[in-house]
Amino acid sequence: MDRMTKEASVEELKGIFSNGSVVIAHYSGMTVAEMTALRVKLRETGGTFKVVRNRLAKIALSGKASEGASDYFNGPVGIAFSEDFTAAPKAAVAYAKDNEKFKILGGFMEEEVLDADGVVTLSKMPSREELIATVAARLLGQAGEIVSRITSPAQTLAGQIQVIGEKAEA
Repeated sequence: MDRMTKEASVEELKGIFSNGSVVIAHYSGMTVAEMTALRVKLRETGGTFKVVRNRLAKIALSGKASEGASDYFNGPVGIAFSEDFTAAPKAAVAYAKDNEKFKILGGFMEEEVLDADGVVTLSKMPSREELIATVAARLLGQAGEIVSRITSPAQTLAGQIQVIGEKAEA
């Protein structure tokens, strides 16, 4: 790689490292078909897998709050990343269960550096869409409860008026 290509790679990695979550893993011994399957699985969830040069990744991390993750960049390392904090960890952990050659070392999101167990824990959290759906359902449930409580006295009064009217006709 010439100097310009290295500088462009470092800038690209800085952009990747500043958004979302990153899972760092060894991929030693994986075939092209296995790498393609991993990339497809990540792409389905909005993530990407990229093989990185350790030295360039360490340069991109230097000076950032997540600089502690630079210890994971040793040997043949690739990164799975996504803007959604749980998408890349979910796909990477699911793939690691099926393929023993893919070993998760750790990861980070913003300034939080995670070990392998931390990545597994992050993968079990609900996604952004699931959290939004949960909040929306709760808000709609509360709104329905408010409407029923506001209309309840009026319905009671209408029922009582109807009973009085039926007695007067009889």
